[in-house]
Amino acid sequence: MTQTLTIDIYSDVMCPWCLIGYGQLTKALAELDGEIAADIRWRPFELNPQMPAEGEEQESHLQRKYRRSAEEGAGLRAQMKAIADGAGVSLSYEGEGEAPPAMMWNTRDCHKLLAFALEQAGPQVQTALKLALFRAHFNERKPLGNREVLLDIAASVGLHRAAAKAALDDPELEARVLAEEAQAWDMNISGVPAMIVEGKFMIPGAQSPDVYVNALRRVAEKSRA
Repeated sequence: MTQTLTIDIYSDVMCPWCLIGYGQLTKALAELDGEIAADIRWRPFELNPQMPAEGEEQESHLQRKYRRSAEEGAGLRAQMKAIADGAGVSLSYEGEGEAPPAMMWNTRDCHKLLAFALEQAGPQVQTALKLALFRAHFNERKPLGNREVLLDIAASVGLHRAAAKAALDDPELEARVLAEEAQAWDMNISGVPAMIVEGKFMIPGAQSPDVYVNALRRVAEKSRA
């Protein structure tokens, strides 16, 4: 009999390691098919909560934030691309024509839409929205600071556009998002991805599939005890 575990993933749409971690987790769950399944919920974590609405060019932002050179950045991007390919996900531009500049955006509205999706439509639709946002950012380089773009993405996964627009303007929803972010810090989550299994077992960072397999089996065993 398959045992279902709840996995809360603290993540930001701007985070390539979050997409990689999800890809590796997906591989692990495929290996555990028939043994362990997951009820995945995405939780908010803003890497750059003070990012202005107009965003910032990605490489300039990363050089400034992490004090790294352009050469170091290029090396890290190549490393991440190889790991992403192995995880079955893509960090590469896949649109038509010349690629627009890679940007970093303020993701508060993204997190509000994700919270709305979970509350109104459940975890499967929320995951579909999260993956659509990842694709829009990494593969299509859409301006995720633009609300109309976000509403188009929300509608593409079946969310009611007018209701999603109202959610973006809902101060109570924003307060819940901020409360969840504060809770992450209370749990000593200072980087993402961070996966909380069954509300109490944390798997930090983007791990390999075998690490996820072993961790989930241990949690499942403890949950049965």
